[in-house]
Amino acid sequence: MVMKHKKIWLSIATIITVICLALVGAGFYFFKVACVPGQKSFIAANTTQIKKTDPLYKEKKWYAAAKKQKWYMQSAGGNYRLDANYIPDGKSKKTVIILHGYMNNKDTVGSYAALFHKLGYNTLQPDARAHGQSQGKYIGYGWVEKADVKKWIKKIIKKTRAKQIVIFGVSMGGATAMMTAGEKLPHQVKAIIEDCGYSNVKAEIEHEAQDLYSMPAVPRFPLVEILSGINRIKVGYFMGDASSVNQLKKNKLPTLFIHGNKDTFVPTKMVYANYKASNGPKELWVVPGAKHAKSFVTHPKAYYEHVKKFLAKYVK
Repeated sequence: MVMKHKKIWLSIATIITVICLALVGAGFYFFKVACVPGQKSFIAANTTQIKKTDPLYKEKKWYAAAKKQKWYMQSAGGNYRLDANYIPDGKSKKTVIILHGYMNNKDTVGSYAALFHKLGYNTLQPDARAHGQSQGKYIGYGWVEKADVKKWIKKIIKKTRAKQIVIFGVSMGGATAMMTAGEKLPHQVKAIIEDCGYSNVKAEIEHEAQDLYSMPAVPRFPLVEILSGINRIKVGYFMGDASSVNQLKKNKLPTLFIHGNKDTFVPTKMVYANYKASNGPKELWVVPGAKHAKSFVTHPKAYYEHVKKFLAKYVK
């Protein structure tokens, strides 16, 4: 009888061990999918091709032809060389930092550089660490990169003596902008514009697990928790701590929130949590018919006017 009980408990222990090892293995697999740079099956490949049928054809042609200065900087941590394009606009003392999205690069936000150049801004488009021509081992989803943005701000002030700086970002770049907004920033930073950024990294990962992989509540829990633990060991933070909402609670800067009402990649509902959290002057534009990161291309003229009117209030 005793031997029989031992065999039962041994079988149970073996099953539990196998399940735990399987979950940890799955955690490492999804860490590689989510946090290690490389081509992702769920992200369209970047292209430099410009089609005349593109609503942003003129903006993209302008960017392709624009004379760009190469700027380099060491990352705030990790000793990585970061790469950026700087496009000056005459003697303007206004500069915008344009932050790209997940697995994109500085050139994929060229149309936004054209928009801000038209408004009289110098533009700086950095490649986030582990993206484009910047070095890096892991994707930090904005939580790590916010320290790099602070260094870029200091570099802009030192090199150009800019008096007014705006931080703009799309998708992961939008989240990075919001996360940066909660930091102590130089007085030259006057406003934030975020387009379709997520409210929290963990919440976004959980959403993608459900949306892309149709993963039910179990094993989504505890798999996301395991992934978050691996991220803490390798990247330095738990995903639940990487919160745009919590950073915005410390934000006093004027902020424009933009989000497409057809966004299923970063759910539109997240913008309402972000907007509610911000403690500075704020505006919200939920863009009709726009999918993820498609608000500008869906309504180019309205997008330009919203940005123009917002900045006219706070950047003189």
